[in-house]
Amino acid sequence: MNNLLRVKKRYLAAALMLLLSACGGVQTDDAPPQRWQNLEVRIDTRPSPPRAGMNEVLVMVTDTQARAGYDLIVSLRTSDQDKWVQAIEDGGLGVYRRAVVMEPGARSVLQVKLEHKDMETVLRFPLKVGS
Repeated sequence: MNNLLRVKKRYLAAALMLLLSACGGVQTDDAPPQRWQNLEVRIDTRPSPPRAGMNEVLVMVTDTQARAGYDLIVSLRTSDQDKWVQAIEDGGLGVYRRAVVMEPGARSVLQVKLEHKDMETVLRFPLKVGS
């Protein structure tokens, strides 16, 4: 029975990921998925495309078998001079949220820092930010 519950949770997580990815967002031409270790990292902005000012960012992390990457610390910023702000994880589903300031030009590259145990990396997602 416990295994059945785990399987149901995995299918629910996968269905939610598909639903979130179907809800509009940054076009894949603007910000294609990136890989780190065995993880695929995708982003979505709200509004989409992002506008100058504060925008919500969703970072969706899955492994090679489409399972949620839920054991990470995900932080965001749009400028090397800014402090990192930690994203909030949505219920262990591999979806992390945070609002950040975006502007055309210098603040149009979203930096995503992923931390897991003693490893970390920074992925950069160039975006087309409207005014």
